[in-house]
Amino acid sequence: MSQRIVIDSLAFAREAGSLQGDLPIASLTRVLDLLVDSAGSLSYRVEGRVGSRNRPQLLVKLDGVLSVCCQRCLGGIDYPLKVRSVLEFVKDEDDLTQEEIEDDSKDFLPAQNELDVVVLIEDEIILDLPSAPRHDSCALPETGQGSGVVSPFSVLKNFKDKA
Repeated sequence: MSQRIVIDSLAFAREAGSLQGDLPIASLTRVLDLLVDSAGSLSYRVEGRVGSRNRPQLLVKLDGVLSVCCQRCLGGIDYPLKVRSVLEFVKDEDDLTQEEIEDDSKDFLPAQNELDVVVLIEDEIILDLPSAPRHDSCALPETGQGSGVVSPFSVLKNFKDKA
């Protein structure tokens, strides 16, 4: 990974810090295996704030287009990435109520003195990508069957007939 952006999660949120920029898709090493093409870049914005219960939060915004692999035809699909996540930092998971755990509007993370923002962005991308992307309509890839290709196992048929 060529770029490393490290923040103190609690201080960044309390000071209402803000980071924004563009990340080359090719630099997102944990995401590359899920993509067909690594060309282009994603724009990101990370904003710190203090949320409910006086807890520090990060608002993560990601925008861009990723080229994912269709699981049916194995061709590329342009996947529009538009992530809007609220991440709330807690000192201990025991501080969370059952209602907060079930709340899907935000996610909870342990507070960190050194939070790598690029790793956080990769996590958010991985969570947003579809598990089995497919075109709405596409043909299956050619398998070679019906094209007159002889199976390498057809020789074994002769041995079976002799026995």
